[in-house]
Amino acid sequence: MKPGLYGMANSFHNYSMLDDKGLEDLLVPRFLKYVRYWTTSDRRVAETPSTPGQWDLAKALTEELKGLGIRDVELTDHCYVIARLDGTAGKESAPTVGFMAHMDTASDVSGKDVKAQVVRNYDGKKITLAGFATEAEGRGSPLAGYALDPAADPGLAAQKGRDIIHTDGTTLLGADNKAGVAEIVAALEYILSHPEITHGPLEIIFTPDEETGKGLPDFPLERIRSVACYTMDGGPIGELEAECFNAWKADIEFKGKAIHVGAARGILANAVLMAATYAAMLPRSESPEATDGYYGYYCAHEIQGNLESAALELLLRDFDRKSMDRRLAALEVFAKAVEAQFPGGTVTVKPQMQYLNMREKIEERPEVMEILKRAFDNAGVEYRLKPIRGGTDGSRLTELGIPTPNIFTGGRNFHSRLEWVSIPEMAAACRVVIELIKLWGDV
Repeated sequence: MKPGLYGMANSFHNYSMLDDKGLEDLLVPRFLKYVRYWTTSDRRVAETPSTPGQWDLAKALTEELKGLGIRDVELTDHCYVIARLDGTAGKESAPTVGFMAHMDTASDVSGKDVKAQVVRNYDGKKITLAGFATEAEGRGSPLAGYALDPAADPGLAAQKGRDIIHTDGTTLLGADNKAGVAEIVAALEYILSHPEITHGPLEIIFTPDEETGKGLPDFPLERIRSVACYTMDGGPIGELEAECFNAWKADIEFKGKAIHVGAARGILANAVLMAATYAAMLPRSESPEATDGYYGYYCAHEIQGNLESAALELLLRDFDRKSMDRRLAALEVFAKAVEAQFPGGTVTVKPQMQYLNMREKIEERPEVMEILKRAFDNAGVEYRLKPIRGGTDGSRLTELGIPTPNIFTGGRNFHSRLEWVSIPEMAAACRVVIELIKLWGDV
């Protein structure tokens, strides 16, 4: 199967009706352009943004939004893009509604030199992701064996006859969350090219460093006017998410006692083994690979060290606050157990909250979800509520007082070489955004 190619579209299109083909022409060239920006973030860097590549996309988006005719566009000192569009005549006093997506990609797999593959009229067969021109070149590569297999992925099988975009296997794709960015900008262009569509004030927010889990660091909340916001950061078509994990990270530090291993008896406290012992105490039945739905987990995210000192980074996730308290308390119990096994060694637990479940805050503003469900209906998309087994920038924004549910983008297999996105589902997400803009103008 050979990938097809989309050419770049003209800036404005004159479509008399909201048709998917027109939206796809607005969406796809943008998405292919955005994924070429190397915007991998780095959770180890305290500054915002954590990587310089995010500035490149932020500056490009700032100019693109201005090019659409939006006069009020700001790029902050910490790489947040904020754009505002006034309401149309008679709608100026309607409440401001926001749309948010993040510009960075996850560090789990490289996001440099993404080579997106566009497949027209997908034939429903297995797609091998070799990243090489010929099978002979790929033989023996560590990438050998990577494939999109419809037999193992019902979502992919359902795309037969439709257009999709996937990676060549050497990188992730970046649909998380450049699909969301493209859907928001495409919706704006559609609205601006159809002056007959009335709407209230709009606010667009593109953020850095979402994938670091820091939760909107250095975010200029005082400049935000939105009474409600929607993140475009979900997966398959129809997903609508209004609750997420309570998220904590914990840095576990191990201090051992080093000595020549030949004279170690009764003296050595091996920090590497202390860290490994601690990690082994995490319940296997409460790991990411053993849980789904509303079950939380512990995740050993990174481990490093030597005889004298070691460090273990843990992620803790749970929908229930009491269950999270139990997990945090267990970390101290594990620490004491390790210290008892390694006389002279010490274990220090440093927990840090990342974001909280947004369910309660959103439930305080039922109109935010009611309008969203109406937008799904008007766009001809059947919604299904599901919990986010993770979080979004909307989780933190909700906590800060602006309810922000999450909407699908059409992407799958995020953070991996197997990432792909459905073009028709991207168009459907764009339709939902357009309907939301219309509906909030009537509030």
